[in-house]
Amino acid sequence: MIQVVIIEDNKYLREGWETFINFDTNMEIARVFGSCEEAFNSDAFEQCDVVLLDINLPGMNGIEGLKIIKAKYPTLDVIMATIFDDDKYIFDALKAGAIGYLVKSVTPDELVAAIVEAHSGGSPMTPSIAKRVIKSLRPEKINNENVRLNERELEILKALATGKSYKEIGKEIFLSIDGVRHHIRSVYNKLEVSSRSEAVSVGLNKKIIKP
Repeated sequence: MIQVVIIEDNKYLREGWETFINFDTNMEIARVFGSCEEAFNSDAFEQCDVVLLDINLPGMNGIEGLKIIKAKYPTLDVIMATIFDDDKYIFDALKAGAIGYLVKSVTPDELVAAIVEAHSGGSPMTPSIAKRVIKSLRPEKINNENVRLNERELEILKALATGKSYKEIGKEIFLSIDGVRHHIRSVYNKLEVSSRSEAVSVGLNKKIIKP
């Protein structure tokens, strides 16, 4: 069972998510909180697989909370769920380590599918968000002397940033899944990271890909 923690201050939305998630036979709610402060005063993150985290929370906002979560639990998958879809929030969330980004208008089926995808190694995004990421992220020549990605590696880093699975990347660039994994390992080694979210974050910070 996929254990899910929800951090959302809107009681009605929170209860709706609880119902949808608990109804699915592959996942269940571990804990529910109305703020990051409440969550950090518990052991919830040690007992879960995926966190649904709102950005506009009372007190500590979701981006600040995300940074703390990823610092202490780097392998935990965090999906940002918010009404905001502007570029600043999107890229702030990705830089901070979010594995996915959903707007709150997602359907119950889309929410459940996003949790499964995140837990399976994907990066779920609402289609409108994914389009903005695809449009704004483009490979460019590397000027940083310490990081030199070849054209194929840049192409794959861009695809990672848009949330595509290894299978989807392989189909798009005509490579086997093993071939995609080989290039991703090379990207991770060159960027000195160990996960998709870290690779995207470093790529943005080093201006290898542009927000």
